Amino acid sequence: MKYKLSVTRSFSSAHCLREYKGRCENLHGHNWKIRAAFYGIELDDTGVLIDFTDIKLHLSKIVNYLDHKFLNEIVPFDRINPTAENIAAFVLGRLKDIETKSAKVCEVEVWENESSSAVVSI
Repeated sequence: MKYKLSVTRSFSSAHCLREYKGRCENLHGHNWKIRAAFYGIELDDTGVLIDFTDIKLHLSKIVNYLDHKFLNEIVPFDRINPTAENIAAFVLGRLKDIETKSAKVCEVEVWENESSSAVVSI
């Protein structure tokens, strides 16, 4: 069997897309939503793949770093465009810190609004 579980968090921030030829090149904000997923095939002795509390805590730290900021001014988005795709990759990279022997981060989805999202997966 394969197991996959996810946690969702949200935050608000502003950004502008450098060298984008359209309205999004202008300063604007979003109410972002992030869903992080972990997978594995082996549960621990209590029947848990990875504790939801651990994922929530770590994802909340990442979200707090991004929340109510002008993303273009914080690392790494002071160098790379703060697109939904790049935000998803950033979050996925940070979540690798809490991987266990049996639970690996496999996917991060970032919504910039109710109808538009980007997914990065391993």
